[in-house]
Amino acid sequence: MPSYEFRCRECGDTFEVKRPMAESSDPAACPGGHDDTVKLLTTFATGGRAAAPMAPAPTTGGGGCCGGGCCG
Repeated sequence: MPSYEFRCRECGDTFEVKRPMAESSDPAACPGGHDDTVKLLTTFATGGRAAAPMAPAPTTGGGGCCGGGCCG
């Protein structure tokens, strides 16, 4: 279940709430009992690396338009 981060405007505390995505926009009460909270924008980044470039296809010198000399 995803978690959403909220901040209380009264006390300044930041807290997380786990709830279904369908309820992501619902208001959340501060653990300190305050009702004036705002949902924070959370950024999500994935780490990884780009795939290595593919090597050119080997030429065999025969067959096909570009390998057999049929292009004019």
